[in-house]
Amino acid sequence: MTHVSHLFISPGHNYVGHHGQPAGHHQAVAVEQVACVAGHGIRGDRYFDHCPDYKGQMTFFAMEAIEALARELNVPGVRPEWTRRNVFTRGVDLNALIGVEFDIQGVRFVGTEECRPCYWMNTAFADERVETWLEGQGGLRARILTDGVLRCDRASLLHDEEREGRVA
Repeated sequence: MTHVSHLFISPGHNYVGHHGQPAGHHQAVAVEQVACVAGHGIRGDRYFDHCPDYKGQMTFFAMEAIEALARELNVPGVRPEWTRRNVFTRGVDLNALIGVEFDIQGVRFVGTEECRPCYWMNTAFADERVETWLEGQGGLRARILTDGVLRCDRASLLHDEEREGRVA
């Protein structure tokens, strides 16, 4: 079973538009639930209504990846919010959801692409190896297809193959 372990929003950009300048100071705020608005994003987040049909209305990150990063790179005190992703899951292969429609807690999404890490990850984690280490496991960008609320809790994750009785 999939578990939604952390949820974050941020009111402003720390890295987008800051190339060649210091990062911004907008904190990623831990919340117990997020309001997902179809076609618009997460209410209160910096990417809400960013642009029409934006492919990163919500971002997902696997707790297994952040735990492995901390362990393998020996980075002390790693915090999920350093990634600037919205939803932290446990028990799901996020890359397998690229191009797939899926539901979590009754909210429908479509995975659009890998959420590729950039050089700012090295700054956020204070380690120059992080961007390279995260290649292929930087998370998932998704569009929100139906309105709803996600909460930190256990959650079934269903995609079309499972809904039709075929387990992928």
